Amino acid sequence: QVQLVESGGGLVQVGGSLRLSCVASGSLDGVNVMRWYRQAPGRQREWVAVIGADGRTNYAYSVRGRFTIARDNAKHTIYLQMNSLKREDTAVYYCQLTQSGIHEYWGQGTQVTVSS
Repeated sequence: QVQLVESGGGLVQVGGSLRLSCVASGSLDGVNVMRWYRQAPGRQREWVAVIGADGRTNYAYSVRGRFTIARDNAKHTIYLQMNSLKREDTAVYYCQLTQSGIHEYWGQGTQVTVSS
């Protein structure tokens, strides 16, 4: 089993920045790909960013150039640096881990609210 705990959410003004963290614990053997998703009120959960075990990254078009995903394998942690935040970035942000291409785990989410 793997546990994921997100932190770093909060209230920020348009144009501001936040950094989210997600700490993984438990049985972390195998190749792990980690992702950030978000879900705004009344909308489906959407993928935001991914980072592979080799450090390669990819981003949803809506956040490309503004968000950066990174991982610290020694700390079993991934980060999401969010800059130039917009109101439409308001959502609950979730961390997700895919282990060995088979098992999926989710965190409980952290709220990000961007106000004008």
